[in-house]
Amino acid sequence: MTRSISILGATGSVGEQTLDLIRRNREDWRVEALTANGRVSELASLAREFDAKVAVVADEARLPELREALSGTQIEVAAGRDALCEAAARPVDLTLAAIVGCAGLAPTMAAIAQGRTVALANKEALVSAGDVLMRAVNESGATLLPTDSEHNAIFQCLAGNELANVARITLTASGGPFRTWTQEQLHAATPAQAVAHPNWDMGAKISVDSATMMNKGLEYIEAHHLFPVGLERLRIIVHPQSVIHSMVEYRDRSTLAQLGPSDMRVPIASCLAWPDRMDTPMAPLDLAAIGELSFFAPDETRFPATRLAREAIETGGAAPAVLNAANEVAVAAFLAGQIGFTRIPVMVEQALSRYSLPAPKCLDDVLSVDAEARANVQELLEHA
Repeated sequence: MTRSISILGATGSVGEQTLDLIRRNREDWRVEALTANGRVSELASLAREFDAKVAVVADEARLPELREALSGTQIEVAAGRDALCEAAARPVDLTLAAIVGCAGLAPTMAAIAQGRTVALANKEALVSAGDVLMRAVNESGATLLPTDSEHNAIFQCLAGNELANVARITLTASGGPFRTWTQEQLHAATPAQAVAHPNWDMGAKISVDSATMMNKGLEYIEAHHLFPVGLERLRIIVHPQSVIHSMVEYRDRSTLAQLGPSDMRVPIASCLAWPDRMDTPMAPLDLAAIGELSFFAPDETRFPATRLAREAIETGGAAPAVLNAANEVAVAAFLAGQIGFTRIPVMVEQALSRYSLPAPKCLDDVLSVDAEARANVQELLEHA
């Protein structure tokens, strides 16, 4: 049976890999909406290839370009924040929410409000607006499928089990490209080095987050909302091979782990086919060739981001939203050559120290906190 899908963030890494799987199973899918931030030519090409009903670019100034690129087709074109939300609200069997950053918050909420199935690949939605988002999921009756490899692994390991029987959930981290670097080497790390992840093919922002370990801190906060077993039952462990993507230990001390290649098409396929399974183009896992699996405790002296994330969710209120906003601004500044690598967590901690706000009660509250925190960090940058 053909299913309908909308992909929010179609030209990003997750969007492209999702479309690769759909391309291999073309008869199973009808593409409704594709969106992009500003990559108009790529968006138009994908919309033509997959015969999308609508293509939306976030940057309103690029609308004439998109309209020209799709002239002669029946594909609707639109631009801007409201258009993204309208595309997300279209009734489909599955919406993939993969817009990076807080820009994906409103479209994700619009998709959830339809009460259908949403595959969530936007970390910031749960980090900044976890309580708001999960309340919306419960009120709408939507099904939320985690697409991050770690959370998807946990989701699979929990299948058929009760959260009450969980003793501990372990998120694994590769440690990023700088796992063995000294503090002195970290001070001199360049953007090119930071985005060169040893195991995963990801976008620049998430690759830097992996290098700082903030990626795992954000995932810790996400896991708290997705799998509410209590913060004391969540932990992070460094696993450089990225073969085990997460583990769930039960109260009888049996532990289930999900293993697989370091390829996002595996968790994406899990979401596309859920509750069934589908073929993927990856080679079978060869443990004999891998040889060994190793594990290390996180070093929060060299990589304080996981500590900052843990403290933020423990503090509650607006702290997680501030953490996320400050990190986005700091990472962008690093990629632009404005600050050094080790300044990223420093700026995040400085931003957190300035806030003691109640938890956001709605999306507008989240966006207000986000905007204020970004302005605060920009001020810090100007006086750095």
